[in-house]
Amino acid sequence: MLPPVPSPADYGITPDFGFLPSEPPLEVLPDPYYAKWEAIVGNLQALILSKRIRSIVERLPILSTEHLQTDAEWRRAYVVLVFMLHGFVWGGDRPAERIPPQLTVPLFKVCERLEVPPVATYAGVCLWNYKPIFPDEPATDLDNLACLQTFTGSLDEQWFYLVSIAIEARGGPSIPLMLKAITAARAGKSQIVTECLQQLAETIDETTELLQRMYDNCDPYVFYNRIRPYLAGSKNMSDAGLPDGLLYDDGYNPEYRQYGGGSNAQSSLIQFFDIVLGVEHRPTGTSRDSEDSGKSRNSFIHEMRTYMPGPHRRFLEQVDSVANIRTFVEARRGDSALCIAYDACLAMLRVLRDKHITMVSRYIIIQSRYARQPSQSSPSRPAATNLATATPTDKKKLRGTGGTALIPFLKQARDETGEPAIDAWARRLLSHGPVDKTFASLSKVGEQPDGHLEVVGLCGTWTAEESEGGICHW
Repeated sequence: MLPPVPSPADYGITPDFGFLPSEPPLEVLPDPYYAKWEAIVGNLQALILSKRIRSIVERLPILSTEHLQTDAEWRRAYVVLVFMLHGFVWGGDRPAERIPPQLTVPLFKVCERLEVPPVATYAGVCLWNYKPIFPDEPATDLDNLACLQTFTGSLDEQWFYLVSIAIEARGGPSIPLMLKAITAARAGKSQIVTECLQQLAETIDETTELLQRMYDNCDPYVFYNRIRPYLAGSKNMSDAGLPDGLLYDDGYNPEYRQYGGGSNAQSSLIQFFDIVLGVEHRPTGTSRDSEDSGKSRNSFIHEMRTYMPGPHRRFLEQVDSVANIRTFVEARRGDSALCIAYDACLAMLRVLRDKHITMVSRYIIIQSRYARQPSQSSPSRPAATNLATATPTDKKKLRGTGGTALIPFLKQARDETGEPAIDAWARRLLSHGPVDKTFASLSKVGEQPDGHLEVVGLCGTWTAEESEGGICHW
């Protein structure tokens, strides 16, 4: 007997907002007991600028979580605590290795309740960190959104989060749509599946358009040097000053832990697209024909599910157990409308990943090369040690905030997106290998047949190394 198709409502997922909360997140915790927390995050930029964040946090009392009542309050507490945490760690000339009980004790309790790790995740900086500017206008329209918390107070940082929030909102209706397609496939209703796939292709295309709006208000220099360092986790951060990770001190049993930082790879929506379309991801560096190709559950993308809120993670697992669109289409290769609709979804998803690789090049790789040039700052005031200023031990492994080298990961994830294509023409268009000149390539402009990236800019042409990595990533 087939397992039932999951109901999004059982996991706190709505047809209008998807993985975003059904109501806008709380702007402040209502109980005055938490006023000291709110006072710190309300002045976070000033405390970081004056380098007082650590002394202020260490003078806090250890507050209990027993006054948190609703799910919205628990989520707000998480946002407050992880912004304090990352401000504490990265808000000095060198990262703070020890996290005091004032943060550790309540953060562990909150994270246990929400089933997230004690680090700033995509949920904390995006899903639960926005408000509508005008309540009578759509709450998820990019032009009607503002952030509740930032590290820098800059428009660039707000925009970086808000673009992701708008993408989540736009993609939300595709969740019930594709569950409908799964149900229709069980009943052999090809026309319904085709119509759902056509709508999904349009939705993914619209999310790509939203992604490209990142360039409107988020400057690459500001992102790389001012924003991105605060999003870093503690995993693989030896070069940035955390060789052992962070020492979470609960007052009884201090323990070193390592976590990846906030990352768009933690977006449940993007992974939902992959799951319903049957796109399989392998460990980075593993080819489709290798002996380890079946061990896809060990891939970085699957690891990122552990950073998602528990209900969202379980929802993806349930969808994975019933996903049948790929096998349904493969069994009906003679249905041209169905196959074209399916391949169009893969094409749109690959284009989305292509655009993201381009964004990584502009926001990270080019900026990292500028950062490696000799500093013009005063020798009496050395630069702070963080993800932007660290010199990698292996200069070919520029780390992302999640702690991994990402160009190989991003390129492989993109290439894997095209692998399930049905028609021969679609497979050739979506191939990551050399492309026949009679076919238009869907790959990034400047990517050579052997896979390396060639970026042409005002300062000339340079080639990106295979192992260089990126932005908060998918």
